[in-house]
Amino acid sequence: MTVLALDVSTTATKAVVVEPGGRILGVASSEYGFDVPRPGWSEQDPAIWWTAAVEAIGRVLAETRVGDAEIEAVGLTGQMHGLVLLDGAGKVLRPAILWNDQRTGPQCDAIRQAVGRSRLIEVTGNDALTGFTAPKILWVRDAEPDVYRRTRSILLPKDYVRFRLTGERATDVADGSGTILFELAARRWSPEVVEALGIDPGWLPPVFEGPAVAGVIDRDAAAATGLRAGTPVVAGGGDQAANAVGTGVVEPGQLCLSLGTSGVVFVATDRPVVEPEGRLHAFCHAVPGRWHLMGVMLSAAGSLQWFRDALAPGVDFPTLLEAARRAPAGSDGLLFLPYLSGERTPHPDPDARGAFVGLTVRHELGHLVRAVLEGVAFGLRDSLELIRATTGSSVPAIRASGGGTRSPLWRQILADVLDVPVATTATAEGAAYGAAILAAVGAGWKTSVAEVCKEFVGTTSTLEPGVGRAVYDSAYDAYRGLYPALSPTFQRLRG
Repeated sequence: MTVLALDVSTTATKAVVVEPGGRILGVASSEYGFDVPRPGWSEQDPAIWWTAAVEAIGRVLAETRVGDAEIEAVGLTGQMHGLVLLDGAGKVLRPAILWNDQRTGPQCDAIRQAVGRSRLIEVTGNDALTGFTAPKILWVRDAEPDVYRRTRSILLPKDYVRFRLTGERATDVADGSGTILFELAARRWSPEVVEALGIDPGWLPPVFEGPAVAGVIDRDAAAATGLRAGTPVVAGGGDQAANAVGTGVVEPGQLCLSLGTSGVVFVATDRPVVEPEGRLHAFCHAVPGRWHLMGVMLSAAGSLQWFRDALAPGVDFPTLLEAARRAPAGSDGLLFLPYLSGERTPHPDPDARGAFVGLTVRHELGHLVRAVLEGVAFGLRDSLELIRATTGSSVPAIRASGGGTRSPLWRQILADVLDVPVATTATAEGAAYGAAILAAVGAGWKTSVAEVCKEFVGTTSTLEPGVGRAVYDSAYDAYRGLYPALSPTFQRLRG
């Protein structure tokens, strides 16, 4: 008795097999890249997701020796906000436009004008930003009218893989709300927003709660993957909601932090809570009866990756982190602004740029690396401060996940900067593990997501805030002044 989960991310599709009690029996992944046909654009051919899913499923089944009859349900998660367009025969019409694509500024303005900015935030919980799905649809309408005329279905990335597995068009409430075509409180497509944007409502897939069964493996998919025809496939969730489930953040007030290529601060709520200016994202959770607020920075661990690749090629990360450990808290007055890919929270500005500020001749490699780690932590604190102000609640602890949290130094910096204990969880599989938990509920192992999380998810270590807090409070005040001071320069450098 097991469940299988798929995570369709930007760089790989991962398959995970989990047994009752939460033990992971096996993990397999198949990697791929994405295309940048023009500066600021980001696309993928959906066919690579399906090919990678078939490879990952086949490999994990072979390595675990789990028979197809032993898999009771399949869960799905993946990158959010992407756009997949299908014609009436279910054929892909163009490459998918991804979450990190920045081409849709004019369409965001058009959405605000059509719906009204304040009304858009009130209904969907979000302002119109370039990363979301709705402006991508309008871009295709404006720039590729022939593709738009042939469109009959709109899907999100993981839901295209579901379509190939089951033949069914479907999505979940968490991923659906990330399109900004959703009525947040009602957990459904918004007739008001869809009509205002002139989108055919028939193009939008049916919506399900995360643990609900949204289809079954069909014969073609069974032949391709080795899964049993008729195996239930649950709705699942977008990667951030699924990651929260995988770290056990399912009850109101619980909070998690993800430190991957991008950075996320996520709090679960029992009602839709909206930041009035739309600086936080308000989405449905993958857990029935739950919502969440989320702050997003676009270059978190990606900032350290950039630093290594650009300024210290050939130096491994442990060496860089050891150099950072030897530098003092506050990096001797050096600040790093981590807006290498623009920014989302609290400055929704695709033209924002990165910067080192305060450089002197006394600064060495370790100072620069530590400034990067601290700058990312300051960016995450921006989100946490907004969450505190919007919800009016305290934060007793944070559950952290993502590749960056493997560094004890970075975890301690986070605890000091955020002034909150930072705990890590027992599994590193994050979103895929959350999708497996949702599949376990769909398979009937327990009656609720919270019950499964209590059994499956535990913490391994916790770092308390330390002596760096006072230094970081002062440095954070200086950091907060950088974007307002540099924003006019960013605009001058645009293009």
